[in-house]
Amino acid sequence: MNVTLTHWREAASLIVAAALRGAQAVLKHSHGSGLEVQTRLPQNTFDYRTLLLQRSPMSSFLPNAHVFPGGLVDAADFSNRWLNVFKSHAQKPNFGLPLVKQDLSTRCPIFLTDRTKFGSLVPGEVAFRICAIRETFEESGILLVVPESCDTNSSQPLTKVADYDHEELARWRLKVQSDPAHFLQMCTELGCMPNIWALHEWGNWLTPAISQNEKKRRYDTAFFICCLEEKPHTIDDQKEITSFKWLTPPEAIELWRAQKIRLAPPQFYELSRMCHFSSLSELHRFNIDRASEGCERWLPVILIASDGFMQLLPGDELYPEEPDWTGEMPILSVDKKREDLRKKDSKLHRIEHQDHQVIVYMNIVPNYKHISPLITDPKDEAHCNSRL
Repeated sequence: MNVTLTHWREAASLIVAAALRGAQAVLKHSHGSGLEVQTRLPQNTFDYRTLLLQRSPMSSFLPNAHVFPGGLVDAADFSNRWLNVFKSHAQKPNFGLPLVKQDLSTRCPIFLTDRTKFGSLVPGEVAFRICAIRETFEESGILLVVPESCDTNSSQPLTKVADYDHEELARWRLKVQSDPAHFLQMCTELGCMPNIWALHEWGNWLTPAISQNEKKRRYDTAFFICCLEEKPHTIDDQKEITSFKWLTPPEAIELWRAQKIRLAPPQFYELSRMCHFSSLSELHRFNIDRASEGCERWLPVILIASDGFMQLLPGDELYPEEPDWTGEMPILSVDKKREDLRKKDSKLHRIEHQDHQVIVYMNIVPNYKHISPLITDPKDEAHCNSRL
């Protein structure tokens, strides 16, 4: 772990997309209360669902919000004992993960930091994948591992979830929830490895400083994505997570618009990106082809306007040359309306907020061969590059 960080806590999050079998499959969404809502999947539409977990109302960070699985990195994720678990891959650069072509001068510090100076021989790109897999197991019961003898790579087809006895996994899950170090012990005793090759680099979001209280809970989060060949057995933990939903990206956004679920800006933005892909195979191929390009480190900068506020993202013409990384500067504000800040020919990359309405404006080309969010704003499409 990077014990020198003052303003950030490192974390990892995993976007899980799972295929449905049959064009008329019936979905069952758990609501934690024992009730289920069934939605019939129409013909010629999305053939996969994305996992969203509802955080407990008692959570100090994003209470009640629907989020992707994930959480804080633990020292055990960087344990040198993982070298024994990955013994057939540990001698390869990054344990056999594809090399990222991104220039080191622009590489995200969460991946670039030399962990050997903290005593770990596990590269950050490996450890944060271990963290994402462990947290997904803790929060949803989904275990993404492969046999320790498996000769795998990141160009593999859709991932298959390991088939273990549910009762045995439930016992291990309780142990891992009590102490993340048990995840390493579990992999050792089961003779398996976290399937780090099934996770593809997707993004890197930092928490903006919205208020004085939020400054104590700011996260530097690596986002990965994994495509599964079928929807796995999922069960919430009734602790940090109170319920879950498997939804298409458009379904999630429509539920959010109807104020039936709460999405944080990163989830809203990334789900909007996924709306471009109605086919899981297309999404998976995009991930494989794009991940080696790397990604940007995004620190949203809050700008308060007279009729709402916005989160400025890199590339926006109002994004400061030196953003406030420490959260010690006052929040930016202007005495103008949001519309007035969208001038003709402006370079826009922002998430605007007013009451319960959130809109992404983006008219710049994404870096690292990524894809723009599929944007919807029925009142103003002039500044959007596509419409949902």
